[in-house]
Formats: sequence, C-alpha cells, structure tokens
Amino acid sequence: MKTIIDLFESSVKKYAGNTFLWEKKKDKFEPVTYAETKEKVYRLAAGLVQLGVQPGDKIALLSEGRNDWIIGELGILYTGAVNVPLSIKLEERNDLIFRLRHSESKYILVSGAQLKKIKAIIKDCPLVEKIIVFDPQSAYDGKEIPLETILKEGDKYLETNEDEIVRRSRAIKDEDMANISYTSGTTADPKGIMLSHRNYTANVEQAMSLIKIEPNDSNLIIIPLDHCFGHVAGFYSFMAYGANVATVQAGRSPMESLKNIPLNIKEFKPTVLMSVPALAKNFRKNIESTVRQQGPAVEKLFKHALKTSYAYNKEGFNKGGIKQIHRKILLKIYDKILFSKVRQALGGKLKFFIGGGALLDIELQRFFYAIGIPMFQGYGLSEATPVIASNTLHKHKLGSSGILVENLELKICDLDGNELPLGEKGEIVVKGENVMLGYWKNPGATAETIKDGWLHTGDMGYMDSDGFLYVSGRFKSLLISSDGEKYSPEGIEEAVVDKTKYIDQMLLHNNQDPYTVALVVPDQEQLKKYVQRIKPDLSWDSREAKELALLKIQEVINRYKSNGIYAGEYPERWLPAAIAVLPEAFTEQNLLLNSSLKMVRGKIEEKYADRLKQLYTPEGKNIVNPANLEALCYVRQNG
Repeated sequence: MKTIIDLFESSVKKYAGNTFLWEKKKDKFEPVTYAETKEKVYRLAAGLVQLGVQPGDKIALLSEGRNDWIIGELGILYTGAVNVPLSIKLEERNDLIFRLRHSESKYILVSGAQLKKIKAIIKDCPLVEKIIVFDPQSAYDGKEIPLETILKEGDKYLETNEDEIVRRSRAIKDEDMANISYTSGTTADPKGIMLSHRNYTANVEQAMSLIKIEPNDSNLIIIPLDHCFGHVAGFYSFMAYGANVATVQAGRSPMESLKNIPLNIKEFKPTVLMSVPALAKNFRKNIESTVRQQGPAVEKLFKHALKTSYAYNKEGFNKGGIKQIHRKILLKIYDKILFSKVRQALGGKLKFFIGGGALLDIELQRFFYAIGIPMFQGYGLSEATPVIASNTLHKHKLGSSGILVENLELKICDLDGNELPLGEKGEIVVKGENVMLGYWKNPGATAETIKDGWLHTGDMGYMDSDGFLYVSGRFKSLLISSDGEKYSPEGIEEAVVDKTKYIDQMLLHNNQDPYTVALVVPDQEQLKKYVQRIKPDLSWDSREAKELALLKIQEVINRYKSNGIYAGEYPERWLPAAIAVLPEAFTEQNLLLNSSLKMVRGKIEEKYADRLKQLYTPEGKNIVNPANLEALCYVRQNG
C-alpha cells in the first residue's frame, strides 16, 4: 500500500458492499457503499481529465464536510493532480487569495455556500481556469461549471477511455505529492506543507498500529477535512478497515452547522469520534446541564459517582487494585443507573474519543473516562501527516500524549540539536515515512525544519520510562486556540511595534484559551507627548491622562481589526482581545530577552501569569483597569 489510490482500490476490492459514506441532506443519513464511491470517483476523475486537468496540476477544494469533499479529493488524486484543501474559516481578501495564488491552483472545487468568497476574488487569481460548483446555482459566471456537467462529461469519457483513468492513477508514485496543506508560518504568510501519497498511507499504517477499528465501526467527522488529521484519522484509517464515516449536516450558517453536531451524534450513533478540546468541553457542559435539569438529588448523586470513578480510575494505567473492590462494585451500580443514560446523549455506542489539535485538560479526560467514554490525548502536527503518538484503549496514561506509532523514530533535543537523556525536556524531533516532503516554494523553511531527514516539530516534551510522550508546551512560539488551530505570533508582534511609536514591546498569548491576549510594554514618553498634545493643561499624574494613554494603546491595536487602516493583514482571532500594560520592559538584565534580544516567552508568561489570567475576566478585557493604570505610573523603559 504505497499510494492513496492503492489504499482505496484495496478497500473497494475487500469491502465493495460495505457502506463507506453517510450524508444527511434532508431527513436522514443516506448510505453510499465502497463500490458506489468508486464509481463516483471515476466519474469525477474522468470529467476532470476531459476538462484538461494534467498530472501535477493544483486543484483547490473549498467546502464544508460532505461526501463531495471526500469524493472530490479522491477524484483529484486519480487524475494525478494535487489537492489544495482550504479551510472554510479563511477570509477571502487575505488568507484565501494568498493560498490560491501561492499554490498556483488552476481549478477550484467549491460548495455553493463558499462560492461567494471565490466570486469576490476570482479577478485577482488569473491562473484559475475553471470553478466547479458542487451545488446547483440559478446562474453561473464565466469560469463556473456545475459539478453535474463535469460528471456527465466524465460518463461520456469513461465509455471509451476508462483505461486512461486506470493508467493515470496507476502511474502515480508513492513520493508524488497528494496535498499542499497550508499552515501558518513564522511571518504573516502561511506555509504550504507538501504531503505525498506515501506520507498519507504510511501514517495510516502507523495510526493502525495504535487504534484498532472494525468494519462495523463508524465515525462522524466533526473535525475540519482540510487538515490532514481530518484525512488520516477522519476517513483514510476507516477506509483501510472497511469501516464507515459520516459528515455533519451542513447548516445555513456556521452556527447552525455547529448546532447540528450533537443532533447528528444522537441520530448517527458513531462508535468513534475525533474531537478537539473546545467541542469536548461543550459536550461536557451539555451533559452537566441535562443532569442539573433532573433536580438536586440526581445532581448530587452524579457528582458522587464522578468522585468515586475518579478515585478508582486514577490515570487509567494504574486504576483499580485489590483495595478498590468496594468502588468497583459501586461503579457498576452507578453505570447502570447513571452513566449508561448519560452516554445516550452521545449516541449510546461511542467507544472512545481521540483528541487532537490542542492539549486536553486532564480533568476533562477524567470526566469522559469516568462516564465510560474515554477521551484519549493524541499528538501530531501537519508536517508529520499528522499522527505521532496517542493513548489507546489498551495502553494509556491520562495526562500524557500516549505511545508512539510504529515505524517512527523520536528523540528529544536541546537548543543545539543534541539528543537529551530519557525524562529530560527538549524539542520533539521525529523521523519516518510520514514526514512531509517540505514546504511548497520555501526551501529555506524546509531546511530549517527538516535536518538529515529529522523533522524538528517546534514542540517541547519528554519521554517517560514507560514509553509515554508528554508534550509540555511550545519549543517555538506558537499560539494555540481552543479548537487546536496554531499560529505563529512574531509577524503580528513585529508589525504592531514597527508601525507605532506608542508600543515598545508586545507579546501575544493564547494557550488553548477563548481568545488571544497581549502583554504590552508602552513607550511612556511618547504617550506623555500624545496626552500633552491633545490636552495641554492635563497633568500626566492625573487619572484622566492615564486613561487617554491606555485608550491610545487600544486604538493602535484596533487599527488591525475590522474597519481599521490595517484590517485584513492578520486573522482577527490572533489579534489581542485584551491587553495588559506592563510596568517594566523585557531586557537581558531581567532575563526576559535572550542574548540575541529575542523574547524568552516562557519566562515572560511565567512572570506575568497573574496578569495573563486577569485578561480572561470582564475587568481585564477593559483596557482601562486598575492594573493597567498602576503600571503606567511605574513604567521603566529599555536601557
């Protein structure tokens, strides 16, 4: 099994009559078998070839999760072309247009809901020849074609040229590129991760070494399909086992689609889910809310059941024991009268979750473990296609990121790249067939990230003596949102400081939090001059002067937000929603800058942990707060 084509053809041969895809467009989920999926893939591939698609062409795919997405990817790959999967969260004028142009996409597959984004920027994408629209439209502009037209053309082509589709697909080599998957780089521009067919099939094999799936297992895909975690864990691993997958019913808005997730889980009844912490937290809130509605007595009993389960389970690998027999008996009763009913909220058939993206709170893991649906932490990154490690049903330690997949080498290195002894923290560095080809059109970044075949992840962690990996933060300065998306902050920090005289230094922070925040060292002398200019008679020592200065700092940040003069330069979610003004600059003397004058993020975040915590309170979100006012009285500048 070397290419994705090999993987799919093998599964169709073994499991032709099994259901592969489920989709709910109206009243219920409708099945599509492996054989039927192959037929649809061949029709699309043939239509694309008839359209003029050549091996190596880049084809962008912008759509919500649906059957057309999975069939679309396979259809693209069968022609020998490269899929460029794009997130539906992208803003067209900045993020989306960059990816389309940078990837050199010649064709776009797009859903009706996302078409308006393409319409808004297509004039600025001269390389794009055709736009294939999944959903029927009342009218089609110049380059737009209905999917149905492509499929009809494919039918005609297959009547006499099916051998050409087979020849093309079999000519694909394992090292040929399958995807360009975009992630955010160390500057404003994202990087295109080149993932080969073998990167994917190798990672499927690696994932299969940890997680065993049966042909009757099912997965409701609630993670984005544009990310390689959605590919490998979402549907390719299930394909390898002859199992089946469903996608969340698309709503008329992103919020409606989110609301469909718990409804779809109840009706589809998946046996496995891949999730991110933000969704898992919502599931827990819904469960606890339902329990509260049953009255104080039930709520009290549920809390005691959880407490008992936590004490019995410990960290999973060390649960139970001879002294815990009384708890084991009690938990059997609690499971029958409480936990089994709670599990119905998640369909009643769920065996376990796998959590990816961001790190899972151990308390959240304990909760799901307690109710009988373990939520296991995994670890990976796009450059590794992405799975590196995971906890599993047969081997797990809550709080860890699990054991390594097979056929992968891992070492922990210091800043100079030297391997560290077992148990010591350093950068996680891996080597295997799942390591990306490199960054598209970015040999410099590729050389920095892959050295002698070893992928330097930029994440910090250590291995314990039992072979479990612990990921303890970022070796490099990535922000991580609550849904697991990652972004490098340096570009924003540098731009803000460079384009204003009122801010001397700035550090952005988001460690799986609801929003991004900033620690700011102001230039007090410039702020004094600003206040004096607009209110000459106002004393700097007055509260009003300090308030004006703080509002000026806020105004500087707002320039990058909606309607600001720099709006669109950076995604809004990575701009600070709250600001802490600091009384002291970052310097080498206070060890907050290193010898190359770069911020030592870990030490800064540790020193100002209380200020960061305050920024996630209502008072902290208002820049005019006591802590910020007080800081302006004591600001000490660099030098």
